[in-house]
Amino acid sequence: MKISLICIGKTDDKYIQEGIDKYLKRLKHYVTFTITVIPDIKNVKNMSEAQQKEKEGEMFLKQIGNQDFLVLLDEHGKEFRSVEFSNYLEQKMLASVQHMVFLIGGPYGFSEAVMARANFKISLSKLTFSHQMVRLFFVEQVYRAFSIMRGEPYHHE
Repeated sequence: MKISLICIGKTDDKYIQEGIDKYLKRLKHYVTFTITVIPDIKNVKNMSEAQQKEKEGEMFLKQIGNQDFLVLLDEHGKEFRSVEFSNYLEQKMLASVQHMVFLIGGPYGFSEAVMARANFKISLSKLTFSHQMVRLFFVEQVYRAFSIMRGEPYHHE
């Protein structure tokens, strides 16, 4: 299985990017994991929230294949404990899902077209985090999930 994370806008904070890089390096031992960063939309000051979501949605959908299993990281999605998330990923692997794509939306969420295309929604927390922090948290949780699958000592119950 291949896992991709797609998000909008580059990570400005060096310490966050260093953390992401740390877990990406660790993940190489388990799974092919890629991050695609879509450039920020230009002239957002001249767009409504709905127009911005639509434009982001178009850019997202261009990155997603017809066979990809699309999961939105969304505040209204299902919440998992780390062991449950690990089981979820393992079930997708056993079901022969070839490519799971996770999306982090822009500040106003996802367009209707992206929501309609999604196979599932996951919430990382009821708390609100910056989109940059979500990247780090998500990559760490994917690493944790694979260490749980392998019975490695990273996660403590």
